[in-house]
Amino acid sequence: MSELREQYAFQGYLWLKGILPRKEVLEFRARFFSTFREANLIAPESDPVEGIYSGGPVNSDLARKILMEVVRWAEYEAFCLLLPIRRFYEDFFGGAPYLHKRKIIRYSIPGDSRATGAHYDLVYLRGGTDNLCTSWIPIGDIPVQQGGLIYLEGSAAWARELEAEYSRRNQHLPYDQRISAYNQNLIGGWLSKDLPTLADQLNTRWLIADYEAGDMVVHSPYIVHAATANFDPTRRMRLSTDIRYQRVRDEIDIRWQNHWSLDDML
Repeated sequence: MSELREQYAFQGYLWLKGILPRKEVLEFRARFFSTFREANLIAPESDPVEGIYSGGPVNSDLARKILMEVVRWAEYEAFCLLLPIRRFYEDFFGGAPYLHKRKIIRYSIPGDSRATGAHYDLVYLRGGTDNLCTSWIPIGDIPVQQGGLIYLEGSAAWARELEAEYSRRNQHLPYDQRISAYNQNLIGGWLSKDLPTLADQLNTRWLIADYEAGDMVVHSPYIVHAATANFDPTRRMRLSTDIRYQRVRDEIDIRWQNHWSLDDML
């Protein structure tokens, strides 16, 4: 654990290969996509664990409703509290860990060019401690063709400087504006959608990988990351969740004490 803490401090993330039971991850994937069959999201008569996109038309209103039900599932809560995750964070933090109630789960349809721009997570979590971690968990195998999370190598120190500058420039603003990701300085918290140019500006590179069911990536609230589009030739959908853990005794951002919703502006 001491070596993992050193590695995390140095690079801003840990890629924990196979820390979760693959069978349970795939069972949850099957449970998730089977629920969306009535919205015509997955191909008829296909195995839901494969997550094969139907090609549409998808009942978007029903799909959104189902997604907001999923975040309240007891099964989803149990998945985010799997024993290997809890044990890791208890050892990593050296104390009792706390899972934020706001937990995000997303699927990505092949061919949809929309993707999450470059950002660092503290932008959305300024109302609590910065001694927290994000767990990004691929729910199923995610080869590079499906996109997945990518990291800007060595960017955590740069993001700390950005955050310090933000704090200096906005120290006289009302509290709710100081902690907001939607302000005059950032649009929705994103630093850029032009990922190659951002890497060139910082003289660094984006790190991308093939992820597998059972993996978990743990990253700092300061490391810059993004997601890329899904171009899987087999029409498989990408499914992942990102959840936040911290020590229970540290200050908690109260905005994260509600279930995630698509319009919660965080």
